[in-house]
Amino acid sequence: MSTGLLACVALLGALAGLAAPRVARHFTAPLAPRVAGAASNAVRDAGSTPRVVEAAPGVVRVAGTVPSAGWGATAGAVAFAGLAAALGADPVLPVLLVLAAVGLVLALVDLACLRLPDPLVGAAALVAAGGLTGAAATAGSPGRLLGAVAGAALCFACHVVLAVLPGSRLGFGDVKLAAVLGLPLGWLGGSSLALGLILPHLLHGVLVLVLLVSGRVRRDTPLPLGPALLTGAWLAALAA
Repeated sequence: MSTGLLACVALLGALAGLAAPRVARHFTAPLAPRVAGAASNAVRDAGSTPRVVEAAPGVVRVAGTVPSAGWGATAGAVAFAGLAAALGADPVLPVLLVLAAVGLVLALVDLACLRLPDPLVGAAALVAAGGLTGAAATAGSPGRLLGAVAGAALCFACHVVLAVLPGSRLGFGDVKLAAVLGLPLGWLGGSSLALGLILPHLLHGVLVLVLLVSGRVRRDTPLPLGPALLTGAWLAALAA
C-alpha cells in the first residue's frame, strides 16, 4: 500500500477515534462515587448495570468516565494504519477497519464502567459475519468462511471454560466478544487464531502484574479484559 493511501487510512482511523468517546458515552452512566476503601462488587456482564469500582487502594473511579477524544484519535490512527500496512489490498481489510472502529468504542466503555454492551458486541458480530461473507464472495474463497466459523466456535468454547472456572472474573460479555473476534481471526488462519487466543491473556496478565507491583490495584480490584481482547486480536491480525 502506498504511503499516501496509508496516510489516508490513518486519518480515517483518527476520525473514527475522535467519534468513539462520544458514542461510548451513550453506553455509560455516571454514578455517585462510593466511600474510598469500600468493597467493590462490580459484575462484568454485558447486560449488567454500570457500577462504581475501586481502581486502587484509596482511589475510587466513577463508572461512566470516558477517556478523551485525543486518546481515541491516536488509538484509531495506529489501529487503522497497522491493519492497512499488514493487509494491504486484501478484501478483508474494510471489514477489519469497521471492526476496529467498533472495538475502539467497546474498549472505551469497558475501561469506563467494566461493561461490554450487547448492542455493540452484536453490531461487531453483524459487521464480521456480513463483511466476511462479502469478502469471501469477492475473493472467490467461500471455504475461508468455514475457518471463520470454526475460529468463533473455538474462541467461544475456550472463554466459556475460563468463565466458569472457580474464582474466575471473566464475564460473559468477554466471552461473546471473544467469539466475535474469532470470526476474523479464523478467517486469517490458524496462526492468527492461536495468537488471538493467547496474546490477550498475556497482555492482561502483564498489565495486572505491573499494576500490582506498583501498588495501583489490589488483588481483588476488578479490571476490564475487553481492551486486552481487542488489542491481542489486532496484534494477531498484524502477524497474519
